[in-house]
Amino acid sequence: MKVLILCTGNSCRSQMAHGFLQSFDKSLTVRSAGTEASGKLNPNAVKAMKEIGIDISHHTSDSVDLYLGDEWDYVVTVCGGANEACPAFMGKVKQRLHMGFDDPSHAVGSDEFVWSEFIRVRDEIKETFSKFYNDEIKHQLL
Repeated sequence: MKVLILCTGNSCRSQMAHGFLQSFDKSLTVRSAGTEASGKLNPNAVKAMKEIGIDISHHTSDSVDLYLGDEWDYVVTVCGGANEACPAFMGKVKQRLHMGFDDPSHAVGSDEFVWSEFIRVRDEIKETFSKFYNDEIKHQLL
């Protein structure tokens, strides 16, 4: 089972979703990419995931161009920008889904508020991707 998770910058939301989905099932092939990849991970995203025992510090922020020719069971966009800018895939894509989340890297305010936004979005991503895994993917792997 191959899943590609897309976002605009591939530094935060898609990376967290990638980390969660891979943690649910190591046998999945999970990749994340950006339509305008930043080339780096957001340190708060790495910290938020590490706080719950998932290490994404080894992930890379990659351009979607790396994956355009591949076949995917699912392509999931996690931000509105990627949903609209998502390129046509040359390879076979069985299902394309959109699961939108706020971008915590755009949060403005005190350090405590910004951090709380990363935690809120992380937890929303966990809940949404857990449901996606349990309802859509798990039964296909049996």
